[in-house]
Amino acid sequence: MARLKIAYVGGGSTRGPGTVASFIHQGENFAGSEIVLIDFDPEKMQIIKTMADKMSRDRGVDITISYTTDRRAGLTDCDAVLTSYRPGGFEARHLDESIPLKYGIVGQETQGPGGFFMALRSIHVMQGILQDMEQVCPKARVFNYTNPINIISEAVTHHSDVPIISFCEGPYYFPGTIADAAGLDPRKLDSVMVGLNHGCWTVQHLYEGQDVMPLLREGYERRLREGGTDEFHMRLLKLAITMNSLPADYSQYYYFRDEVLDYHLNKPTTRAQDILEQVPGYWQHYREQAAAEHPVLDPARSRGGINELELAIDAMDAIYNDRKEILPVNIPNRGVLPDLPDDRVVEIRGYLDRNGVVGLADGHLPPQTLPLVKALAEYQYLTAEAAWCGRRADAIQALVSHPLVLSLEKAEKMYDEMAAAHKDYLPERLLS
Repeated sequence: MARLKIAYVGGGSTRGPGTVASFIHQGENFAGSEIVLIDFDPEKMQIIKTMADKMSRDRGVDITISYTTDRRAGLTDCDAVLTSYRPGGFEARHLDESIPLKYGIVGQETQGPGGFFMALRSIHVMQGILQDMEQVCPKARVFNYTNPINIISEAVTHHSDVPIISFCEGPYYFPGTIADAAGLDPRKLDSVMVGLNHGCWTVQHLYEGQDVMPLLREGYERRLREGGTDEFHMRLLKLAITMNSLPADYSQYYYFRDEVLDYHLNKPTTRAQDILEQVPGYWQHYREQAAAEHPVLDPARSRGGINELELAIDAMDAIYNDRKEILPVNIPNRGVLPDLPDDRVVEIRGYLDRNGVVGLADGHLPPQTLPLVKALAEYQYLTAEAAWCGRRADAIQALVSHPLVLSLEKAEKMYDEMAAAHKDYLPERLLS
């Protein structure tokens, strides 16, 4: 097994304990390796280290956990860099979600104006990470989980020689959510999704070897008659049978725009506020487990569950231990998805071995999905360029192109209000 030094940027977050637990769970694949947590709060990283050391001891795992607030020092001589950070914290996410609602537009972490400003902040941080990597670990790869993952990868692949792969579990669980809503067993569904991150569709959807669509239609009609199924899942079912393809959950923001906007306008709190209310409880649980002789994470009391960022860890294992695995990845298209430009970052299946990752061709997107996917792909590129090297005018061009915006007056007003609110996390060039 490869002995690695892995930097985890954002390792002091609420997802940090679950991510370290994922490494320990795969401890035999990373025997002799060191994981360096890099974040701002040493007290929280010490909690994670203490808990992880005990979990490693209990499992007989040979993994060393260390931490630092000095990013460059933590990155020095690393083989792999795992990035999962949130500039401005959940407080910034609350602004992303709440300000656009004043303009009649949904704010969300990866979609619309909220995702746009998350991209501006995240790419600004990523530029500093890459500059450090070029100096202190020039052969390392980035395994990215920071949102919006597609736009970050878009920027890095156009402007840096540092290899980057971004990850999301969506292609695994989106189809299963819809199957379950129709009363089917998700484990019997064999599906392949392609497109963009949070904008992907199935190009294969078999249930026990047969097309799942007739079963979804039956399930939808049955749910209509019987009632009791929530609006969220009913929308997904209706969209799937209408488009003859299983969508990402996030498609609702576009195909049910008015309904989703109305929901958020009438909801008393943002998703960020809901999470912020839970954060103290997460850390109370982590402190309790760090103090316990034999720590065990409770999924109900841990942010995101007990095994976090698994895809990135699977990918590290596949590459550094030459596993020759197929995983969903976000990488440059390079002709694999013929419906989109070769240099756009797309979400496809990738083959991973010691040479890195190669995209697998799974055919065309359904033609009825292309208008939206193509529009989002171009918005993605414009946003990445504006975030990397643009000014206010470039950023507004990108924001107004988003299918949820398409209003110059709203784009300008939203941009200036949100840029002012996030000014501490943006480069000066984007403020003027």
